[in-house]
Amino acid sequence: MTPFIAELLGTLILILLGGGVVANVLLKGTNGNNGGWIVITTGWALAVFTGVVIAGPYSGAHLNPAVTLAMVITGSLSYSDALLYVLAQFIGAMSGSFLVWLMYKDHFEQTDNAGLKQAVFCTSPAIRNLPINLIGEILGTFVLILAVFFFTDGEISIEQTKTPVGLGSIGAIPVAFVVWVIGLSLGGTTGYAINPARDLGPRIMHALLPIKNKAGFNLSYAWVPVIGPLIGASIACFIYLLLS
Repeated sequence: MTPFIAELLGTLILILLGGGVVANVLLKGTNGNNGGWIVITTGWALAVFTGVVIAGPYSGAHLNPAVTLAMVITGSLSYSDALLYVLAQFIGAMSGSFLVWLMYKDHFEQTDNAGLKQAVFCTSPAIRNLPINLIGEILGTFVLILAVFFFTDGEISIEQTKTPVGLGSIGAIPVAFVVWVIGLSLGGTTGYAINPARDLGPRIMHALLPIKNKAGFNLSYAWVPVIGPLIGASIACFIYLLLS
């Protein structure tokens, strides 16, 4: 399996399971309806675990443009490879969110609340305060990237001629725990996108899919879960390089 396919498939599974748990908790008539924040954060952590297990041996399991940016900054990944990784991540995220919609289509139709339906696809702030919302996404991603650096000693790249290194070589469990604690501790303000592809790709799919009574794209906020993670990743790189 090529790194491109690995990133696409790993991100698809990440969003299928992550978006799936949100749909199960929020949409009307599901068996998991009103399961709560613990169910959502646990589901997302295990979604990350599953995606990393699948993609890790072949691509290093970035599954996130913020991780890919961090690898470019530290010199572990070329610009051309980074573009392919990010493209694969967005295709995977959009495909995964489409499958969530398809599976839960009947429940989308039964749910009247437009905000709940959109939440299956992308994040929104609990209290809209763009500077604070941005800080939340920066901090959440900073914790994720810094932890990943120390898990892997900065090596999350993949070279075809060498033994695969990165998240797949240490196992996905530590990363899943980090995502879990970020959700529990820092996710209450914005829904902790901490991944531009995870938010923007499904947000675009939500706009394109034939969902009745759906919320708008929310362009005035949509940049926060894209720019925030990229800033957080850059700061994490600076700190890691400073300490190395």
